[in-house]
Amino acid sequence: MGILDKMERKFGRYAIKNLTLYIIITYAIGLMVSSLAPKISTFLLLEPSLIMQGEVWRLISWIFFSPRQLNVWTLIMLFCYYTIGRQLEFQWGNFRYNVYVFGGVILTIISAFVLYFVARPSAPFFMFGEAFSTYYICVSLFFGYAMTEPERKVLLYFIVPIKSKWMALVFAAMIALDLFKGNWTTRMSIIAAALNLVLYFKLTRGFKALGARRVQRPVMKRTATIVPMNNQVTEDAPRHRCAICGRTEKDGEDLEFRYCSKCEGNYEYCQDHLFTHEHVKKGEEE
Repeated sequence: MGILDKMERKFGRYAIKNLTLYIIITYAIGLMVSSLAPKISTFLLLEPSLIMQGEVWRLISWIFFSPRQLNVWTLIMLFCYYTIGRQLEFQWGNFRYNVYVFGGVILTIISAFVLYFVARPSAPFFMFGEAFSTYYICVSLFFGYAMTEPERKVLLYFIVPIKSKWMALVFAAMIALDLFKGNWTTRMSIIAAALNLVLYFKLTRGFKALGARRVQRPVMKRTATIVPMNNQVTEDAPRHRCAICGRTEKDGEDLEFRYCSKCEGNYEYCQDHLFTHEHVKKGEEE
């Protein structure tokens, strides 16, 4: 089992569901604040120098800051982020999607402090918070999707169908231009998002296509329905258990469990792993 597999079995129940929706909401709030009260937005910025002086709320509030203006193209962008994010939540499962998103947030914060301490000797009050936002984290969602479903077609501007792998190259060219033309604050944001992408795929399954039919999961000894030794199911005993994460219906009222028709045996999975597990074949069980 990999690191994320072990973490998921232990902490998977705490994953935030529908995280993409919350990301879009925070982005929308940031857009409205920037448009209606730009002076207030300055109190949201990720400024390490001010955080070191006690303004610790900036470690969280910066995710509400939006560097873009509210217009029709921004709305289209948010819709695309939502669609892609929901697809990744479905394919990866809530826990792994949480790890990817929060990993990008944490690495962005670290990159801001690294830049601050490097630049501090020459500029003690170096201010660069406006360069740090969730923009490149959101863009990295598309790269994650392209690596998961490279052959899936998306509609460019809702009109032109294009495979996600080719669309990823377009985004890569745009980011490369930002990396070349931007200052070091922009570069550090891009590096943080790129590093998060590399680490995530390295910790999971390597640089491979990760479509639902291709996801590789460790094969373990599994039980589908939990039945006591005396074949009598007590009132408090769980009746269902996911063969991957071990969750039962007692871990959440909204959890759903289904048997996989392609696994050779009675194996049951929760909704997060029904489509993302490796099908069990005879002779593969330990």
